[in-house]
Amino acid sequence: MTVYEFEERIPQIGKDSFVSPSASVIGKVVIGQECYVAPGAVVKGDYGEIEIGDGTSVQDNVVVHARPNEKTTIGDNVTLGHGCIIHNATIEDEAVIGMGAIVSDYAVVGNWAIIGEGAVVKARSTIASEKIAVGVPAKVIADVQDHHRKELSEFKYIYRSLARRYPSGLKEI
Repeated sequence: MTVYEFEERIPQIGKDSFVSPSASVIGKVVIGQECYVAPGAVVKGDYGEIEIGDGTSVQDNVVVHARPNEKTTIGDNVTLGHGCIIHNATIEDEAVIGMGAIVSDYAVVGNWAIIGEGAVVKARSTIASEKIAVGVPAKVIADVQDHHRKELSEFKYIYRSLARRYPSGLKEI
């Protein structure tokens, strides 16, 4: 793992979590249990603080950061899709942030909210729980339905499973 202390700010990685050798976790970062941090991800608590709940997947090339002396909070069972950016924001439990999306300073994404691929949640915006938002800037277009929860829960399970399987299954060749 590429986990770094920075100026006495020491990351904490939960039980059964996996951090890829090519990901970077730096500084004051707390990662919960059964989390998956994929190759290329950067979770940086160098002058801010990051807290990630249990069962969250931080997929390839995601960036998570916070402003100086402030905090980015990501809840339990959150999906941070490939290449998204979360900066000084709050992402509540079960939310899904699509590939390449940006969630900016002081924004709040509610429980089971879905942010579409490439969307931009502007600073100080709120996307309510169980809403689907897309576009630039992100606008709510629909409510989350049972079929969304079912399909996305299956993907969430896959990443929790990967977190448990990667430590023994990943072999350098």
